[in-house]
Amino acid sequence: MTTPFPFTAVVGQDDLRLALLLNAVSPAVGGVLVRGEKGTAKSTAVRALSALLPEVAVVPGCRFSCDPAAPDPACPDGPHETGSGTQRPARMVELPVGASEDRLVGALDIERALSEGVKAFEPGLLADAHRGILYVDEVNLLHDHLVDLLLDAAAMGASYVEREGVSVRHAARFLLVGTMNPEEGELRPQLLDRFGLTVEVAASREPDQRVEVVRRRLAYDDDPAGFTERWADEESSVRARIIAARALLPSVRLGDGALRQIAATCAAFEVDGMRADIVMARTATALAAWAGRTDVLAEDVRQAALLALPHRRRRNPFDAPGLDENKLDDTLEEFAEQEQSQGPEDDDPGPDDSGGGGGQPPASDSDGPQGGDTGAQPEAGEGGEPQPSGSGEQQPVRASEPFRAKALSVPGIGEGAAGRRSRARTEHGRTTGARRPQGALTKLHLAATVQAAAPHQLARGRAGRGLVVRRDDLRQATREGREGNLVLFVVDASGSMAARQRMSAVKGAVLSLLLDAYQRRDKVGLVTFRGSAADVALPPTSSVDAAAVRLESLPTGGRTPLAAGLLKARDVLRVERLRDPARRALVVVVTDGRATGGPEPVALAGRAARLFAADGVASVVVDCESGPVRLGLARQLAGELDGTAVTLDELRADSIAGLVKDVQRRAA
Repeated sequence: MTTPFPFTAVVGQDDLRLALLLNAVSPAVGGVLVRGEKGTAKSTAVRALSALLPEVAVVPGCRFSCDPAAPDPACPDGPHETGSGTQRPARMVELPVGASEDRLVGALDIERALSEGVKAFEPGLLADAHRGILYVDEVNLLHDHLVDLLLDAAAMGASYVEREGVSVRHAARFLLVGTMNPEEGELRPQLLDRFGLTVEVAASREPDQRVEVVRRRLAYDDDPAGFTERWADEESSVRARIIAARALLPSVRLGDGALRQIAATCAAFEVDGMRADIVMARTATALAAWAGRTDVLAEDVRQAALLALPHRRRRNPFDAPGLDENKLDDTLEEFAEQEQSQGPEDDDPGPDDSGGGGGQPPASDSDGPQGGDTGAQPEAGEGGEPQPSGSGEQQPVRASEPFRAKALSVPGIGEGAAGRRSRARTEHGRTTGARRPQGALTKLHLAATVQAAAPHQLARGRAGRGLVVRRDDLRQATREGREGNLVLFVVDASGSMAARQRMSAVKGAVLSLLLDAYQRRDKVGLVTFRGSAADVALPPTSSVDAAAVRLESLPTGGRTPLAAGLLKARDVLRVERLRDPARRALVVVVTDGRATGGPEPVALAGRAARLFAADGVASVVVDCESGPVRLGLARQLAGELDGTAVTLDELRADSIAGLVKDVQRRAA
């Protein structure tokens, strides 16, 4: 067994260590989400926490870690009598990103259930994590069906396994800790809200601190046991402080004044629901206990807000989580002044009347003039032509307001990663048939299994009620659900796209499609072309936020190397197929269809488009041509791509014009 890195030896990362310790003091806080770049000791700190947790008492022999003082009456290994138990260290269970549903919730022995009529249940990770820590590294990459199971268990404190009429239920109360790199994509809002606290971590820029990090890590790698021994006293001190804080916690008084501060803060930042208020109250109480106090102070409320609100405040989909500390201080200060001058009564629904847009950072509500803001393009006038710079390149324009986009999907049935876009054979969804299992049986098709076993009962000497089932009789259910795709945007950023502020509308449309891709759990990539070449502005990634940032800073100008853009996109898809062959691609070409620059640009673009069609890549062309005279070049391009052309107006979900959902209809 490997020796974990000591928690007290972690250099810096004060917010991360505090959030983890508060959950150790009060598990009711609800866990921690750690966001940060790679190599910032996220996983190291989380794994080190388990060594500091006090031991737990369990019923001897119970696979579900029942508390002997209050055993679960519905425990599958029960019933248990109340009494003394055995002590064991608190567990930290790691949930791999690629884990199966059976590994998470447990598995039933279907063959024994059919042939013997017994519930032979093998517990999963949720049972192992009961009364301990469930740790998910790269939690933002967790498959949707596992996220759904985690949400259910976290909400109900129990795990339910139901399959073909057989049901098992067991307690599953755990401290949920997740780490993630935001560059690889964001979490679903439902799961994000289940984490009590969130912290942002980053590598220190101080040379002395970085030197100390390297020094300690090298010392640990050379002699893990010896290094851990040198930190034993500090570890014991923190462990004793956790035990003392847990004992003090029931005595901490959360007064009406602190509660009203919490309520005023949550109202000022317009957080949804009441979970934020509850988490802040529990966090402030834990902070007081950790400090050895029995009263919650204003400083506890402030620190609780910094940990509990950043991921809950109302924000735009592509805004990073965060909290305006100046607004927080103003809110608490104004509340304190009102309490002093008006007493406990306060009918003001929001202490901050600054028009901050629901607690969003100032940058997110800067729709009006901002002095030197070049994104507003005031020089373009009302529908006039933008003024080019000396190099022919336009400054980046701001995207127009995003809208709800029509659903685009890849035709056919795939087998890619679980998502919400195109039809696919998945482990979840509606049952469409049965087949012989390939490897372990995961989803039994009961009717097909009985049908396969029935003709052989006489030959197998069946005498009792049980059906004599052999391995060859078992049938796996085939199911159809939805998959996530790679949505590759190929955006025309040439000078023709800048006419009549067209690029603002184009960016708004692409931003809308990015929002749709975020909701459908797709990977996205961005290729742009202008001047004389095409560039990969963003390689395929799960971070839709990164694509939105690159899109916002996209300049325009120059000629239109359409063929170069298509060929660059084809190269990106070729490489991505090697990395993830099961994920199907949807190419969205955003252009007016013009091709200029170089010899025979139109013919080259046509040949590049036909290569795409030969590869069988699903495509849609967003026709950005505007004005009374239209050449129809984008629709011609769509025909050569064997794809579908839509206008910007047709891309809207509320558009009167219809849009075919399958973006590619090939002739039979």
